Amino acid sequence: MSEHNSAGAEAYWKANVRLVLGLLAVWFAVSYGAGILLVDWLNEFRLFGFKLGFWFAQQGSIYVFVALIFVYVWRMNKLDREFDVHED
Repeated sequence: MSEHNSAGAEAYWKANVRLVLGLLAVWFAVSYGAGILLVDWLNEFRLFGFKLGFWFAQQGSIYVFVALIFVYVWRMNKLDREFDVHED
C-alpha cells in the first residue's frame, strides 16, 4: 500500500470514528439524559396529552434512534464520496 493510500485510509478511518462517536454521544444524551436524568423536568410539559418525560422515554427516543440511522447513512455516503471509496 502506498503512503498516499495509507494516509487517506487513516483520514477516512478517523472521520468514520469521529462520526460514530458523535452519534453515540447523541444516543447517550437522548437515552440517559432525556429518558432518566431530565425526566422529572420534562414531565412538566405535555405532548399529545402525555407527560413529555414519559413520552420521550417511551416513544421519542425511538424516533431519535431511527433518525440517527438515517443521519449515519447520509454522512457515510458523503464521506465515502469525499474519500472516493463509494460503491456507485
